[in-house]
Amino acid sequence: MVVRKVRGGDLREACLQEALAIIETAGVEGLSLREVARRLGISHQAPYKHFASRDHILAEIVRRAFDSFAHYLDTHQQNGDPHAELAAMGRAYFSYAQAHPLQYRLMFGTPLPDPAQHPDMMHSARHTFTLLQACIDRMSQTLGKPTSPENATLDALFVWAALHGLASILQTRALDTLALPDPVLKQAASHILLQIGAALGTHP
Repeated sequence: MVVRKVRGGDLREACLQEALAIIETAGVEGLSLREVARRLGISHQAPYKHFASRDHILAEIVRRAFDSFAHYLDTHQQNGDPHAELAAMGRAYFSYAQAHPLQYRLMFGTPLPDPAQHPDMMHSARHTFTLLQACIDRMSQTLGKPTSPENATLDALFVWAALHGLASILQTRALDTLALPDPVLKQAASHILLQIGAALGTHP
């Protein structure tokens, strides 16, 4: 084997990028630090300089996915009336899931490494949910309907379940079995957002 000279931060980043490529083609089950090293043409021990185990490199990939997702949601927020803000976040949710299917599956369709061993990953994961909670809290305050933290969390879970449900169905192409007409498919996301708004009372 020809050992490539990839060092320091370059080696760490190269390992992460190669690990992501492995997951894309072989799934999470195909990921190992040994396979990362083999594909990069480096010694089998080299990745261990930066990652203690396969779960550690997977946790970093998932953490980055959550950070990317949170940044996308945050930058697509729309200030204004409560319905517009929540709808904008919903559209951004669907848009990210469609544009980054691999990252979306890693966040929500893959068993995560042990949370207790990877606090940075869990912090990033919780931050995305916090953005949704904060949006709903602002909505409640603007509408003059303040709610308890517990109810705000329950509302956020409801919204997340609805958004994640449709995003996952669209990703797996499960709707293909229903042979739905194109107008229905095109309106699915907007209809879900409309019903969420109605349920939470954000309509004028």
